[in-house]
Amino acid sequence: MNEHEQDHDALHAAPTEKISVRSGEMAGRSDDPAALTTPVPAPRTGHPAYPIEDRGTDPGPAPYVTIVLPCYNEGAHVLQEIDRITATMAASELTYELLCIDDASTDDTLDVLRHAQQRYPHLRILPFRRNGGSGTARRIGTQQARGEIVVWTDADMTYENEKIPDLVRVLRDDTTYDQVVGARTTEEGTHKWARVPAKWLIRKIAEWLTKTRIPDLNSGLRAFRRDVSLPYLRLLPAGFSCVTTITIAFLSNQHDIKYVETSYAKRAGVSKFHFVNDAYRYILQVLRMVMYFDPLKVLMPPALWMIVIGLVKAVVDMVRHPFYFPASTVLLIVSGMMIASLALLSDLVVRSRDGV
Repeated sequence: MNEHEQDHDALHAAPTEKISVRSGEMAGRSDDPAALTTPVPAPRTGHPAYPIEDRGTDPGPAPYVTIVLPCYNEGAHVLQEIDRITATMAASELTYELLCIDDASTDDTLDVLRHAQQRYPHLRILPFRRNGGSGTARRIGTQQARGEIVVWTDADMTYENEKIPDLVRVLRDDTTYDQVVGARTTEEGTHKWARVPAKWLIRKIAEWLTKTRIPDLNSGLRAFRRDVSLPYLRLLPAGFSCVTTITIAFLSNQHDIKYVETSYAKRAGVSKFHFVNDAYRYILQVLRMVMYFDPLKVLMPPALWMIVIGLVKAVVDMVRHPFYFPASTVLLIVSGMMIASLALLSDLVVRSRDGV
């Protein structure tokens, strides 16, 4: 055997190093009784930036549902919410995990969650070092979820979390829907006198832009297919308008949404909603999302109106003062043409974009 043949045989005889790809190791928990008595949760990571605390050593099979629960200064009542959610899910036929995200709370929320983890085998904790907002918490929670169906809800005792299994069953039994939203029948938030008309106006704008009836645009209780949502997660803002964004993103891409009526209770604790700032962000986010998917719908109507008004004014000016056109007339027509050109250019960019 020559030297080349020896090297060739040695190459194929040597053990081949394999790259071990571990999926979903951030979720689930062990059935080992010893693991269940561990007093301090061990961090488990699927991504180094997001260490999830999980009691178990074996993630086990992936659950069907992941409930993402953002928590910011909810220490006084988060345990009650966890009790309610776990009791509801345990009574159902659905496998699940409850992913609680502590958004750098300044109270004892994280300690409450860690103590609760000793009682609830399906509870996982993702602590943030700095506050990122509810939108950031929901986005990262959805990315780290192992469930096929992801549920968003709040930890402030407002939403009827007993209906979570009903929302999930709609998606399980009817594959034509990609999202189910708990549409609130009452408004119990702060600044109710201002929130109701403001939300109505923003919702009507969103309905006009998406050509879809939307009973509740910004409900925080919803279930959706994780694989469908993944391309849109990068569009989510950091704040409360993330729920508005995921609604408009689905509707703009022909993903059907079903609305299920649900009650809405008065919030426990102090509201983090700031009416003026958050309402302003809601309006901007609605316009931004529709601009992202259909810019012609936002830009072309005002452009055409400016051109038409400018032309009518030009005719009037021509009759009153032959061959004299004021600067305002020229400005209307030129501005309309510039906005129309921008609308067409934006539409070209949207249609030439790969993916979402």
